[in-house]
Amino acid sequence: MDDKVSVWKANLQNGIILGMTGVVYSLLMYFLDLTFNKPLGYAFFVVLIVLLYFLIKSYRDNYLHGYITYGASLGAGVIIFLYFSVISAIFTYILYKYIDPDLVKKQLAMTEELMIRRNTSQQIIDASIAMQKKLMIPEFIAPMSIITNMFFGTVLSLLVSIFTRKEGNPLVDAPTN
Repeated sequence: MDDKVSVWKANLQNGIILGMTGVVYSLLMYFLDLTFNKPLGYAFFVVLIVLLYFLIKSYRDNYLHGYITYGASLGAGVIIFLYFSVISAIFTYILYKYIDPDLVKKQLAMTEELMIRRNTSQQIIDASIAMQKKLMIPEFIAPMSIITNMFFGTVLSLLVSIFTRKEGNPLVDAPTN
């Protein structure tokens, strides 16, 4: 246990684990043609929460002698999610640009169908789809996924840090060298 390891370096592996979990999940959903399935997307949030808990706990136990403040836990969670977000954005770009360029068309068709079911007027549907076509390009989707993932990652880290923090008495619990 080295006291001098930076939080960035210590959580790189954790971020890669979370990022690769996201890539594997996305590929699985893609190959099963469930990419736009909302309930499974919500279920993945549960997976992210549980995995984030264990990754922050691992950081706490392996690098911080079993103790971590709420703020340090939150910071570690945000850093883990930053790595996750970058990996996810790269994968998203590759998915939309090279693996399945027609995925945008599928998403727009699903959106149009949803709007029709909600009895939206055709004029509003056409305007909405035209606007989305301009924004639904891999060069825009990937950076926006970083922003979105970081927002949700911060919220999840706020929640998970409640359960991972473990503060001790610094006079009694100080590590001996």
